[in-house]
Amino acid sequence: MTQEDKKAFITFMVRSGVLTFGDFVTKSGRNTPYFINTGNYGTGAQAAKLGEFYAQCIHDQIGKVDVLFGPAYKGIPLATATAISLQNIYKQDVGYCFNRKEAKDHGEGGKLVGCKLKDDDRVIITEDVITAGTSVRETLPILQEQAKVKIAGLIVSVDRMEKGMHGKTAVQELYEDLGIRTYPLVTVKDVITCLHGVEIDGKVIIDDKMKERMENYRKQYCADA
Repeated sequence: MTQEDKKAFITFMVRSGVLTFGDFVTKSGRNTPYFINTGNYGTGAQAAKLGEFYAQCIHDQIGKVDVLFGPAYKGIPLATATAISLQNIYKQDVGYCFNRKEAKDHGEGGKLVGCKLKDDDRVIITEDVITAGTSVRETLPILQEQAKVKIAGLIVSVDRMEKGMHGKTAVQELYEDLGIRTYPLVTVKDVITCLHGVEIDGKVIIDDKMKERMENYRKQYCADA
């Protein structure tokens, strides 16, 4: 994505109430001054725009893909919206599927809903953020139980650039441990660069105090700081 594309996406997240600032706790238990919650997207227009950003990433950086997998629950609309945008914009018809959180003991059963995975399918995992990489490590066995698929990549809205289990960034560790490449639309560095001192709809989103909090967080938890 170009710098203008990144700025547009970050602004879109802020206006959608998805990228917020304050006091939060991540899934990995870290106290953080900013949070990304794609569960706050709530309109058809937002879903369509989000799908366009993800589809652009696939088209520009990955290319051929057979199936999009959206981990329940937040990954489900991501995979669905992206599949629609790939078809509408790039005429690339791909399958999509997602997992069940609860076991189903009636009907067709099974752990996945949507496209049936086949051996050698190139699968993209669609997620909201990557912090420690825990969610992807939990997702991989679910996919491998279904077929001998090839993970073509992980797409996330934001790479928080945080340390994984061994001191490197989670992105680096996923690639070194599992061979999975991560394609973030933006990084936390991009967020700070694009929003520091900048007004959106009359409000400065990241003032000097918030920037200091974010930089202090990065020094503590990010491998690149």
